[in-house]
Amino acid sequence: MKNISCVIIAKNAAGSLPKTLDSLADFSEVVVYDNGSADATQALASQYPNVKLVCGEFLGFGETKNHAASFASNDWILSLDADEVVTPELLAAISSLELQPERVYRLVRVNYYRNHEIRYCWKQEHITRLYNRSRTGFNDYKVHEFVLDDGFDVVVMDGILKHYPYTNLSDFLQKADRYSTLFAQERRGKKSSSPAKAVLSAWFSFLKKYLFKLGFLDGYPGLVISVSHMMTNFYKYLKLYEANKDRSESRKSEV
Repeated sequence: MKNISCVIIAKNAAGSLPKTLDSLADFSEVVVYDNGSADATQALASQYPNVKLVCGEFLGFGETKNHAASFASNDWILSLDADEVVTPELLAAISSLELQPERVYRLVRVNYYRNHEIRYCWKQEHITRLYNRSRTGFNDYKVHEFVLDDGFDVVVMDGILKHYPYTNLSDFLQKADRYSTLFAQERRGKKSSSPAKAVLSAWFSFLKKYLFKLGFLDGYPGLVISVSHMMTNFYKYLKLYEANKDRSESRKSEV
């Protein structure tokens, strides 16, 4: 595919990136924007002849994805994460497209823990990932970023995008720490928090995933995912509480 550039931001993705890049062999250009990997991510990416490796800083997920897209040779961008795999059916659907600038294209994403499909804790998602960068792009959210698609004709693609966000328990711990920190940074001074709110949010998150969404039907992975969401919510509101407290104390000392 010569008129679409695939763009991926990656950090310490050596465990998942090869599977992602293997699924993109039909793309003439894949931009891998590495933002500070300490593992073999860069070396692995360099082995693929269709990969353009770019190194830069992390600016928050939305802003970083837009910045990474600026290195692409084409205006049409397929934005992927370093733990997502394009299936042959999805690849065929993308290949057959007659791209139109007034349209954006959504992919159906199915989530996995290791090789176990998650059907309840994480439902199938429709996510806008194929777009013309001269017309739109990602918002500037530090986390939970998405392509701005208001005012566009939205087309849902055939085929699925497989998502492997976690390969072991350590991945949950690392991402919980990273996402909760970004959450607190983005909302510092803008949103209130407290230890009580952290506890209540954490427990509600667990009940929502494990009971209300029937996460227990996902078996052991459902328990792991539900506890991880509980832990992430606890730390993100507690980190926000500390960030607001530090901000308030800093302002007092300046007076």
